[in-house]
Amino acid sequence: MSGIDNYSRRDWVAEVGSQSAMPILRMTERLEAFRENFGANLQFQRGNITDYDTVANMLRHHQPDAIVHLAEMPSAPYSMIDAQHAVYTHQNNLMGTLNLLFAMRDITPDAHLLKLGTMGEYGTPNVDIPEGFFEIEFRGRKDTLPFPRQPGSFYHLTKVHDSANIMFACRMWGLRSTDIMQGVVFGTRIDAMGDDERLVTRLDFDQAFGTAINRFCAQAAIGLPITPYGKGAQTRGFLPLRDSIQCFTLALETPPEEGEYRVFNQFEETYVISELAEMVREVADRLGLNPEVRHLENPRKEMEEHYFNPDHSKLLELGYEPTHDIKTEIEAVLKDLIKNKSRIEARSESLLPDIRWDGTRRKSDYR
Repeated sequence: MSGIDNYSRRDWVAEVGSQSAMPILRMTERLEAFRENFGANLQFQRGNITDYDTVANMLRHHQPDAIVHLAEMPSAPYSMIDAQHAVYTHQNNLMGTLNLLFAMRDITPDAHLLKLGTMGEYGTPNVDIPEGFFEIEFRGRKDTLPFPRQPGSFYHLTKVHDSANIMFACRMWGLRSTDIMQGVVFGTRIDAMGDDERLVTRLDFDQAFGTAINRFCAQAAIGLPITPYGKGAQTRGFLPLRDSIQCFTLALETPPEEGEYRVFNQFEETYVISELAEMVREVADRLGLNPEVRHLENPRKEMEEHYFNPDHSKLLELGYEPTHDIKTEIEAVLKDLIKNKSRIEARSESLLPDIRWDGTRRKSDYR
């Protein structure tokens, strides 16, 4: 096994005035922890996949059977700051994926590409959401077509473009790929890590890179109000990190056929954001934190209330079994954050949003 990264996530988070709530050790220490816990050496190199030669040389050297592509700028707010950030998001995300597709074609055409997409590609249509494709009848003719995408940010647009590029490459060159339309993932560890703190994953809580559930847990951990945006009536799909890794494993163990582009919707349950805030509050109360819930003016342009009913049967058919209920996982996250509350307190200003979809920069007011 081998990996490549250029540590950009740390720079992006620092740019918006924050840091990971969980301290992340140097890569040499994390690699040593991996070797001690799993009895294997994980090879790693620092590199940027927006450089084609870097990608090609890595594939040529390792000849992988499977490639897990997580190397993208993952923040909707960051992509909406201004023209420079929108352009950077497109350059980083699209160039990296295109380089990977061309390198696969020329060097490892039989490899399986597992690409991280997002449920945000679909938007919030007023109909059920299938897994990637649906059958349509129009003027007496039928066809199976990609389900229409309605992304809500320039970041989500890059994911849509990625999906189109990957589907095209599979059709043109016979590549094989699984596009994971993933819901919101939360958690700091998986069971295989045990109690080794050197292996915990980062947890971002700021307005740009912190998901709603991360922000809510961080706010509760340091005694701030939990702040859903607007009415908090938006519905999203969620799953614990532990189950996300289980889903990735199942997809990798059951690769697609040559030329096949398949889509899995990956989430455990859907929750209304205000209900999620109440769940965090309830669990926090049990831990003696007693936060209140206070709604903020919504800095985003999105539907406050909407229909949301996505399919997610394909991974279940492969054997996916949810292992942790959401409140149990929230409690585990809160306990980790309480131990590191000084790191959140030091960057607490980053919890309140000032990146707005209308192009202005001002903090949202409490409603």
